[in-house]
Amino acid sequence: MTNDPTGYQNLQETLNASSNTQQRAAGPLAGIRIVEFAGLGPGPFASMMLADMGADVVTLMRGEQKQGLRGVVMMRGRRQIACDLKDKTCIADVLKLLEGADVLIEGYRPGVMERLGLGPDAVLARNKRIVYARMTGWGQSGPLANAAGHDINYIALTGALHAIGTRDRPVPPLNLVGDYGGGALYLVVGILAALLDAQKSGEGQVVDAAMCDGAASLMSLFCELTAIGRWQDGRESNLLDGGAHFYGTYECKDGEFISLGSIEPQFYAELRRLAGLDGPFYDGQMDAKQWPAMKAKMAEVFKAKTRAEWCAIMEGTDVCFAPVLSLSEAPRHPHMAERKIFVDLDGVVQPAPAPRFSRTPSAIRKTVAAELAEVAKEWGSGR
Repeated sequence: MTNDPTGYQNLQETLNASSNTQQRAAGPLAGIRIVEFAGLGPGPFASMMLADMGADVVTLMRGEQKQGLRGVVMMRGRRQIACDLKDKTCIADVLKLLEGADVLIEGYRPGVMERLGLGPDAVLARNKRIVYARMTGWGQSGPLANAAGHDINYIALTGALHAIGTRDRPVPPLNLVGDYGGGALYLVVGILAALLDAQKSGEGQVVDAAMCDGAASLMSLFCELTAIGRWQDGRESNLLDGGAHFYGTYECKDGEFISLGSIEPQFYAELRRLAGLDGPFYDGQMDAKQWPAMKAKMAEVFKAKTRAEWCAIMEGTDVCFAPVLSLSEAPRHPHMAERKIFVDLDGVVQPAPAPRFSRTPSAIRKTVAAELAEVAKEWGSGR
């Protein structure tokens, strides 16, 4: 077991070592074989996570398919195979490959895989243990199943987008809530759960992961708060949406921002002490009617010092404080740097694998080209 408290001892050495996917696989999923049908959005991110955790991920690229947004980071750790899914011979070879796979990941619109002859019935007939993981925006059924969409549309339909932004308008939270939170992470959870079941039952199944389903699931807390009368429609009106003066961001003297999350009374008391928020004006922490006035006063307080000055006062305390860093600043922060949360691979700064494992650590492996027939033969030769 590693003694490295970060969980990433020798990570940089791993990055600079041999890029042979099979030899370098050492994470908790080492030995799991995954076929990914190349696509966009959460499928590649899920496959990246699984590859980081040691799975042998083979990505089927459509001929000279452009990677687009799936570049050196999102495609890490794979063996890439160029194939023409419109060619019947290629389809036969793919089916042969799938006979030795544990997981299939596809992100096409409903019906596409069936038309290719690679639908769940055809694949499970050849490999009854395979986990057939489907990633879509709207799901495999419903009135919108075959409509085009992107993250912003999926979270719009779930209530998530309505709750995020300023009082005047919703603001897209990057594409983290639908694509990656509600999509990729639920896909990974579904795959791992189905793999565990397959080990017990000997049978695989279809995992229907939809971004709108996952984004709705992520709203569980707010459904609960609504049910007990502690959440109302209207941005910047609630505890966690920027309405509270003690939970949000403030601009500093230098134009940079800091974040506060001083919800609990003891943390709020520490905020008041370190920010000099004296007097009875700030006593009614949970009086929502007074939040706008207190926010306005606190905005003046935080504009009196630079971000660095506020960091010197509050960082590492029980205020629940952090500076708002840009993506270029984040890797250089002492906490991020010490834990090696970002790493440099061939000049590209990127997130290290997460989560961390003490006995079977994850690792970043480079992408290599492969041949369909060779991998099918390798997988068919047993484990």
